[in-house]
Amino acid sequence: MKVLVTGGVRSGKSRHAESLLAEAPAVTYVAAGPVYDDADWAARIAAHRARRPATWSTAETRDIAGVLAVADAPVLVDCLGTWLTGVIDDAGLWDVPVEAIESHVLGHLDAVLAALTATGEQVVLVTNEVGLGVVPEHRSARLFRDLLGTINQRVAAACDEVHLVVAGRVLRL
Repeated sequence: MKVLVTGGVRSGKSRHAESLLAEAPAVTYVAAGPVYDDADWAARIAAHRARRPATWSTAETRDIAGVLAVADAPVLVDCLGTWLTGVIDDAGLWDVPVEAIESHVLGHLDAVLAALTATGEQVVLVTNEVGLGVVPEHRSARLFRDLLGTINQRVAAACDEVHLVVAGRVLRL
């Protein structure tokens, strides 16, 4: 079973995703985003770590495809939005033409989708819903929103279920 969990910031999507794998004896948790030198960010990471059972292992990596390719237990990826930011940051692409950014990101996404389709393990992926707000003023924010919207659509198409979390409530789409 492959499940995409989407929702707004602080909607409860990570808690819901974790609950989907609560009965699994072992889970590989993929922390796919960048690490910032920021106290608030560190507090968020610490809260996520504290919620995870001791039997879960953590992979802090953007190589989601690599983790899925060797998975021998359920996998939880949190989250595709921070993964996208990290993929662009790592390549230093924020200020290049949109086509170059799209090509780079979608190449990484194709590898993730191939590995997601190939794995026999249960996979839960968390992402941010970006299609409910205004058009951002800044180029980088518009680029992020557009790319994450594309990523969300493609990952949703590869999943068995999509769950939308709003105010801690879950709607199965």
